[in-house]
Amino acid sequence: MQTERVVDLTQPLDGAIPEYPGIPKLEMTTVLSREQSREIYDGDTEFLIQRYKITGNYGTYIDSPFHRYQDGSDLSGIPLPATVGVPGIRIDARDATTSGRRTIDDSYLNETDIRGRAVLFWTGWDERWPGNKYMEPGPFISRELAHRLVEEGASLVGIDTWNVDDIQDRCRPAHSILLRNGIPIVENLRGLADLDGADYQFHAAPLPIRNGTAVPVRAYAIYT
Repeated sequence: MQTERVVDLTQPLDGAIPEYPGIPKLEMTTVLSREQSREIYDGDTEFLIQRYKITGNYGTYIDSPFHRYQDGSDLSGIPLPATVGVPGIRIDARDATTSGRRTIDDSYLNETDIRGRAVLFWTGWDERWPGNKYMEPGPFISRELAHRLVEEGASLVGIDTWNVDDIQDRCRPAHSILLRNGIPIVENLRGLADLDGADYQFHAAPLPIRNGTAVPVRAYAIYT
């Protein structure tokens, strides 16, 4: 019997994780306590019901085209086949971190076939999580690479840093190019070092929120 291997690529959520400057932290409040629930249920039955107040761009999250463009698809409009069971390909871009050059250009793709794939850029930046150094300017996808990802038919683009763009470039060309062409973006991935050369499927389904721009996801890879 063939077994599956699952690789978790998601940063756990709490109120102390690194976040984009100005983004509010996760707030958790109790709607119904265990003590209060005992008055509703019989015997020793009890429940805890919580309310989560969270910004869409928090933790490991996905950007919809609506995040950048008013006429783009919102979270409810992202096709599931673009985010679920997508053949994945990891691109080793660690030297963009170790060399300090930061720019990930189209030479990193070489002759890799990315059509219909989730293209995941492995920079090793996630090793800084959750320290303050994680929020320093990190590796980013160049404008030319973003165009090539579109031209060669990538289904989704992910990265293990907090932004696919150079945070010092306020035009955000990678976001603009990818989202304009309907390619969702997943940021703050982790554990790409655990992916090997075997075939795997990438999963990062968003909640189908109408008029939603971005939302945390449980990203993972499955080997069969």
